[in-house]
Amino acid sequence: MWLQGRLLGAVVALLALLAGPPAHAERGVGERRMQTFLDETERLRASFTQSVYDEQRRLIETSSGVMYLSRPDRFRWEYAEPFEQLIVGDGERVWIYDVDLEQVTVRAATQAIGATPASLLSSREPVGESFAVRELGEEAGLARVALTPRDDGATFSEVRLGFDGSGLRMMELADNFGQTTVLVFDGLERNLAIDDGLFTFIPPPGVDVVDDL
Repeated sequence: MWLQGRLLGAVVALLALLAGPPAHAERGVGERRMQTFLDETERLRASFTQSVYDEQRRLIETSSGVMYLSRPDRFRWEYAEPFEQLIVGDGERVWIYDVDLEQVTVRAATQAIGATPASLLSSREPVGESFAVRELGEEAGLARVALTPRDDGATFSEVRLGFDGSGLRMMELADNFGQTTVLVFDGLERNLAIDDGLFTFIPPPGVDVVDDL
């Protein structure tokens, strides 16, 4: 739940979004925009607002921050509001730093991410290997597609992506516990120079480190 609730997924949140959808004879506008985004994106920076809703679609949590991505398999999600949390994937491990709790949890990347929305943001693996892609048409100015996990053991039922002419603007995750997490991206920048040090994490002195490798 920690990954779905705070990262969407990988962060999602966050897309084998950056790996490319399976081949189709014809694609709708959502799939075409997704493919263009995949073809043109190696690095990514964006601000985000994340909202979590319960099964009655009541808002239970809102947070915001900034995310960075560098393919393959490296990401950084900085949550600033309402409390500070940092999630860093260095390609081998995922570090979760809760600033207020002064605690760091470290997990193997394969264990922490797997076939989750976080893998959608950073993996080079073809999305069709793990997800079925479905065109949803346009809504509220966004061309939308849905990704359904092929793994029956996945902890979420569907990820929906929304694109406008400039790129990815929305990710929506429906998990198997009745919760829905929505990420809205703003100020998205692609293929900018990103310091590799952002994807390295060293626990600050004095914090508790929970090794879950």
